[in-house]
Order: sequence, then structure tokens, then C-alpha cells
Amino acid sequence: MHDIDDYRDIIGDKMFSDLFRKARKLTTKNVLNINSTAQGGGVAEILESLVILMNELGIYAGWRILHGNPDFFAITKKFHNAIQGSSIHLSEIKKKLYLKANQDFSSFTHIDHDAVIIHDPQPLPLIRYYKKRQPWIWRCHIDLSNPHKQLWHYLEKYILRYDKVIISSEKYRLEKLPVPQKVIAPAIDPRSPKNIDMSQSEISKHMKKFNIPNDKPIITQVSRFDRLKDPVGVIKVFKKVKSKIDCRLVLCGSMAVDDPEGITIYEQILNCNQKMINEKDLLIFNVESDILVNVLQRISQVVIQKSLREGFGLTVSEALWKETPVVASNVGGIPLQITDGKNGFLLEPSDYDGFADRIIYLLENPSKAETIAKKGKEVVREKFLITRLLADYIDLLNEFL
Repeated sequence: MHDIDDYRDIIGDKMFSDLFRKARKLTTKNVLNINSTAQGGGVAEILESLVILMNELGIYAGWRILHGNPDFFAITKKFHNAIQGSSIHLSEIKKKLYLKANQDFSSFTHIDHDAVIIHDPQPLPLIRYYKKRQPWIWRCHIDLSNPHKQLWHYLEKYILRYDKVIISSEKYRLEKLPVPQKVIAPAIDPRSPKNIDMSQSEISKHMKKFNIPNDKPIITQVSRFDRLKDPVGVIKVFKKVKSKIDCRLVLCGSMAVDDPEGITIYEQILNCNQKMINEKDLLIFNVESDILVNVLQRISQVVIQKSLREGFGLTVSEALWKETPVVASNVGGIPLQITDGKNGFLLEPSDYDGFADRIIYLLENPSKAETIAKKGKEVVREKFLITRLLADYIDLLNEFL
């Protein structure tokens, strides 16, 4: 699934050749990525493809997973939300448990690489426990536009040790942070099981496997079960759409190891479903299946992404790549992918009527929906494929190495 040759027809000969040329100076270097989960969420998806493709280009790239107990992940989930503006009680016990997991991990994780890339806040303090002899880069995938001031002040003492900070959008740039910052937008892998082309027979087979009927239009949101993805709000929007057009909503999510809130949100959705909507009109999948996501994003008439906060929102690019129109929140990195009215629709998260109206418009105007969706795919081809991200990381490493 990750043979570099398979991308040539997608990106063209020039970019294909450029990747090898850019990587040539790095073929004697060792690069290490560290994050907090191997499965669930966009960071793990990106690393799964990115690390393999780096090795395909001759770069010795590795990937390690920070170990942590449930208390650690409960704390870092609070950190994650607070970085995006939520409140937090930053107690001393939280700080101690946060640091202890990183210190313990450092004692059995030996780093002698030429460059280290740390992803998100969970492994951020690792830098404190090593004799730094190589460039360390902090890659933050989270919306940094309104971080909790007390927490951010605490985290800054570790961030200041890094050589560079990578952010997903120019709007996340922190003017008072003295560490150099670079914008690199995330990207999807068009050759991964989640995004690879599927025949109609394959799609039909999996619809049957997952008991997905095709008797009415389908609206889908694919997201982790997370409060900031606003699944309950999606159900409220669907109820408005359903009053005008007979259709079905699919919520497809999963539980990431580093997100202990997932089960609580999942239970809230089930409870909301029982109170608001006929169970035949709302399908809820709690399963880690890239093939299922691929199928749903292809068979849906509309994909919705009603996030309250969003670092980037890879699910938007995934749907656009499959030529499915998207109605999404005008937050975080989503506006990087959608120009309102041209290749999708953007609304404020609180605008329930607006979400419903745009969805109804797309359902009632299939030819307009098709035109919008085709433009969406070209935007992704130009800006948000893994090969562009690969080139950006190689350029970044060439700056240091």
C-alpha cells in the first residue's frame, strides 16, 4: 500500500523526481517521530504513511509511541482541550503525572538520531530528559489560536527548548513565541485503504457487510467520538433536514487510545438517538475500519464536519478527494480546504439552520453538488496529498541536516 512508485501517476513525473532529489542529502540520516498512539486520529494516520514513504526515499525514518497509563491520557486530553480554549484546573498532581510518564519513557527510549520530531503535547516534555545534541522539532496538530493562558505558560518552558515549531495554519502563529514557527498543512494518503479507489462491487459488498441500506440519501460525519466534533449538534441539524427530506444520518467514529473521553461521548450519542430520532434513520458505527470510512464517504450525498474546534480536519480532504460535497464549520484548518460556495460550504458551528439549508440545497440540486465536489477534489490534489507533505518535511529536515 505504500510503494512510492504508486504515487507517480497521481503527482506527475516532475514532483516524483523532485522527491528523490530533495531526499538525496538525507539518505545517511536517522529521523525519529514520537507521538502518543499508533491508531485512531489523524496524527497516527499521517505517520503511518509518512514514515514508510520516507524510508522508500532512502531516509532512515522511525516512529515510536509514548507509553502512558489512563491517568496520563486523562490529563493530556484535558491539556488538548485547554490548548484549544477550554478551561482547566492545572494542579501540581497533573503536572507530576504528566512529567512522570515522559521521564519513565525516556529511561527506556534511547535517542541517538540526527533529528527528533515530537507530535502534540503528550510527549512534549521528553526533551527535558535527554542531552540534546540534535535538532528537536515540535509538530503541533492542534488549533493554537486561543490557548489557555496558564497551561500555555506552563508548556512554554518545554517548547522554548525546541529548534522549531510546526503549525497547521498561519492563524495559529504565536507572535510572542521566540521559537521559529513554520506552517505545514496536514495531508491525506490517496493510496491508503481509507482513500484508495473502490469499484462499485466492492462498495456494495461492504454496504451489505455493515448493513447499510441504500433506500434514501445518506449524510455522514466521520470523526472520533469527541465533544469538539459536536456529534449531538450534528443530530440536531439532521433533525431539521429530515423534516424536509427523507434521508439517513451516519455517524462513524472510533476510540483513540489517548482519548479517554470517547466512551462518554459515544454514550451521549446513543442516548440522544433514543430521544430524538428513529433508530432506522441514524446509523452509529463505533469501529476502527478504514474501508468502512472509504465506503461511507463515497456513498454519501453530503459529508458534514460540524466541529467546534479543529486543528485541520483530515476528514474534509478525504471526502473532497472522493468527490463528495462537504458542509463544514468555519473553524481551525477547515477553511484552508474549503472556499465557501466554490468547493463546499462553510458555516459557524452555532448556525444549525444554515447547516440544514446547505445540506438540503445539495440534496435537491445534485448537478450543482457534483460541480462543487469536482472542484473539491482538485483542491486536494493540488494542496493536500501526502506527497506534498512528504516534500515539506524533507525540506524542513534539509534546513537542519
